[in-house]
Amino acid sequence: MNQWEVVIGIETHAQLASVSKIFSGASTAFGAAPNTQACAVDLALPGVLPVLNKKAVECAIRFGLAIGAEVAKKSVFARKNYFYPDLPKGYQISQMDLPVVVGGEIPVVVGQGDKAYEKVVHLTRAHLEEDAGKSLHEDFHGKSGIDLNRAGTPLLEIVTEPDMRSSDEAVAYAKSLHALVRWIGICDGNMQEGSFRCDANVSVRPKGQVALGTRREIKNLNSFRFLKEAIDFEIQWQINEIEEGRKIQQATVLFDPDKSETRVMRTKEDAHDYRYFPDPDLLPLIVSDEWLARVKAELPELPTQKRARFINELALSAYDATTLTATQEMAAYFESTVTIAGKANAKPCANWVMGDLAGRLGKEGKELTDSPVSAAQLAGLIIRIADNTISNNIAKKVFEALWNGEAASADQIIEQQGLKQITDSGAIESLVDEVLAANPGNVAEFRAGKEKAFNALVGQVMKAAKGKANPQQVNDLLRQKLAS
Repeated sequence: MNQWEVVIGIETHAQLASVSKIFSGASTAFGAAPNTQACAVDLALPGVLPVLNKKAVECAIRFGLAIGAEVAKKSVFARKNYFYPDLPKGYQISQMDLPVVVGGEIPVVVGQGDKAYEKVVHLTRAHLEEDAGKSLHEDFHGKSGIDLNRAGTPLLEIVTEPDMRSSDEAVAYAKSLHALVRWIGICDGNMQEGSFRCDANVSVRPKGQVALGTRREIKNLNSFRFLKEAIDFEIQWQINEIEEGRKIQQATVLFDPDKSETRVMRTKEDAHDYRYFPDPDLLPLIVSDEWLARVKAELPELPTQKRARFINELALSAYDATTLTATQEMAAYFESTVTIAGKANAKPCANWVMGDLAGRLGKEGKELTDSPVSAAQLAGLIIRIADNTISNNIAKKVFEALWNGEAASADQIIEQQGLKQITDSGAIESLVDEVLAANPGNVAEFRAGKEKAFNALVGQVMKAAKGKANPQQVNDLLRQKLAS
């Protein structure tokens, strides 16, 4: 593996947030009975003409502006010809030579903690197109059924340069892109419903070689876990093939999640195989300066901008800032918490939002918008940790009580349950003296060099204090006593 370099590019189909299709007025709502949301245009009945959906175009413009790309003043729709049962026209309306978005980049953070690093993934293009229908192969007594509800659904196909060198980088990019399209409101990102699907182009080459290896495209990966598993399998498969003297054939492959392996779907077509030509039924798409300026003015603060602000103003790590800007909801919750708790407590706020809060939400299958603990309540809790009213351990009890709705604030719970931390040095010293007198064995073990004995003594003092003694004061006093 060390002598091989992996090269990965990703194509993503993001379903645009429009209530109607890209060239017709039919609904894009998910879950309708088969073929109930396919109108005459979607069915390609004779004499029908496509009419471009303005909302879909605005979504593409928002995306282009968000990634610092060039939004083309003039772009052209083309017919991509191929013959599938779920493609009524015999062609798909897409964009080829003149896409609406050209270039751009998405910065990503790969890994966690000290091993995390930043990488910029460059985009080749993003273009508008319509989705095809869907072939159904189950419960038809050996036959296939065709559902044309998705035919004509508006998509933005987002294509990267072959910039990624591992499955971890590919997943980090896909997650960042997923967060971005949701953030700017152009896609709901629902991978289970097919709103966000990734195709991974994977090849390997000897390290130092400039020419790219032969790629294979893994189609329709609808989870980040499957994306990683599919790429990892494909990398090892290609290396094994080459090392055993066989050539890689360009192909489109599918990932089987049950077997965690890829299998060939068809030999891969190149662009010329689709016989692209401009669609004669659609005029060129013209984006005026005024339209561009209006869409730009409507954009929210972007994740990259907010991430940079969290790092520069709040001294958060790149990993923390990236995690907290995964969604607008999380970023807003965190900022509300910091506003109340104070910038000096930004790191504890980040830890609580990413840790206890996110963990509890995940455990109970709740969204952040449904959290029983508000940002104001969490901030009140963090303030009481910061001013030594309660310890971190007691704070977890208070958080649990807040989650269960036992009171409206941390202060009320602390008062009602008598959880205020003991910080009186005289009271703590008295408890330490009692524990040292009652545990001569632990004292002797510590003085013989066994650090575990010290932890045992700390535990005894905290037990005697019912968990309410200030842990730092307990540690300091114990060490002073044991050293004397």
